[in-house]
Amino acid sequence: MIAGISTACLFPKPLEESLYDLLVSGASCVEIFINTHSELKKSFAHGVSAMLKRFDAKCVSLHPFTCEMEQLMFFSDYERRLADSLEYYKHYFRFMNIVGAEYFVFHSGKSVKSKDFFCERYSRLYRLGREFGITVAVENVSRCQSGSSAYIKDIASMLGNEFSFVLDTKQAVRSGENPFKFLDAAGKAVKHVHISDSGELGDCLPIGRGRFDFRLFFDRLYELNPNCSVILELYRKNFVGISELISSYNKLNKMIERKQP
Repeated sequence: MIAGISTACLFPKPLEESLYDLLVSGASCVEIFINTHSELKKSFAHGVSAMLKRFDAKCVSLHPFTCEMEQLMFFSDYERRLADSLEYYKHYFRFMNIVGAEYFVFHSGKSVKSKDFFCERYSRLYRLGREFGITVAVENVSRCQSGSSAYIKDIASMLGNEFSFVLDTKQAVRSGENPFKFLDAAGKAVKHVHISDSGELGDCLPIGRGRFDFRLFFDRLYELNPNCSVILELYRKNFVGISELISSYNKLNKMIERKQP
């Protein structure tokens, strides 16, 4: 199991500046949030890769800026748009190959007409990712159908080995569900986690500011997937500065280190 931190925490600071700030502050593992098309250029990807190597750091995952368009791109009845979207997502996968990332975060759709239709479309993206050595993982997002643990349980059963899952703890809370229900729903398909604390002060808090049971959570997660990556993802309004952000990352790192054999 490995702890990391997302460049999205420092949005809207430019990606390369966010990455530098995290790495120079001691982060050794990151998720990269691509914010716009120009950041997918090969030259930009090689610059990111060089920075990671300079700090001896690892990128485990990528989050696309097109996540809000995935209903339109993947779940309409217009086949040509789907074909173009699959072709476009190759840009992300090539970027990931350059920086060494494995997991691609997929929000999915807000209103997919059936679970069979979802599974057919997701499978096409999943298989495309595998051609690049990438794992496309569905994230539970409160405004999407994936925000329901029951939905995740059903599609996980339908897709079998062609399904991977990203658990976002704050999005589970926003859906009115306990994050542990998603662990039960996805089972061993849980490959990646976006984590934050939660409690009376909000659902996206620095670690230690809420009441989330991290010990029980990591016990359960370790049973399901001891190789899971766990990424601290906070919104910029939810922490004071880089020092508080890195403090949360360090706390997360220590909790995960205790789980290692």
